[in-house]
Amino acid sequence: MVFFKNNKEIKTEDLKLSDFDQIWTKFCFLDESGSLSNSIEPYFTIGILKMSTPYYLQSKILYERSKKNFHDEIKFNKISGKNIDFAKFIIDCVFNVRSLNFYSYTTHKKSKYFLQNFSTDIWSAYEKITLKLLDVTLAEKEVIILIADHITTPKDIQFEVNIKKNFNMSKKRLAISGVCRFDSKSNDLLQVVDLIIGCINYDVKLQNKLVTGDKHKIEISNYLKAKLGTVTLENGFKNYNFNIFVEQDKGK
Repeated sequence: MVFFKNNKEIKTEDLKLSDFDQIWTKFCFLDESGSLSNSIEPYFTIGILKMSTPYYLQSKILYERSKKNFHDEIKFNKISGKNIDFAKFIIDCVFNVRSLNFYSYTTHKKSKYFLQNFSTDIWSAYEKITLKLLDVTLAEKEVIILIADHITTPKDIQFEVNIKKNFNMSKKRLAISGVCRFDSKSNDLLQVVDLIIGCINYDVKLQNKLVTGDKHKIEISNYLKAKLGTVTLENGFKNYNFNIFVEQDKGK
């Protein structure tokens, strides 16, 4: 990995503590919507929220929780009339915080690409899809820290170890400094990701007539789309801060 300081080339191994400003460190929060193991659930979405200073978004949410005395976990699947206003507040915060990027990948589990690349083993598939999204997420001169939602895995699955090792090897440099999984109940920023990818996954399913439509889920999905300035997420969406990719092959 090479950096430049005063127009001079500096290799990673030559960096000193005083050169810390040559490296951009970003926190990435990862969650998924849908299930790779559920054959009835056709779509699977994985999303990453990337920011340099998570404190700003976290503090806004914590302040509002205290102000409203609201301490429930915000999950898209639990959206109701009781918590939709707080969910809208969270989406507002996402659009009001600077230096924030969001990336997501939605695949149909019967698509040719999925069957060829991910279908052999669900745990391997989860790691491969994570690596695929991280590849889009990483920018030059960045070293990222990945915080992922905890999911129960077999004892021989080493998600944290595999992701760090394989991603750094693929980039031939230190690209990811660490991976840690948390229960989303304990982390508001993982809940933010859950909310956004839930909106995406639901809108795609709704457009493909796979759900009849829960009014509160439709309302929060429409709220996100209005913020983005689009009427549908079925074909994905991209602007400076958001990169939402939706696989078009539906395996039909």
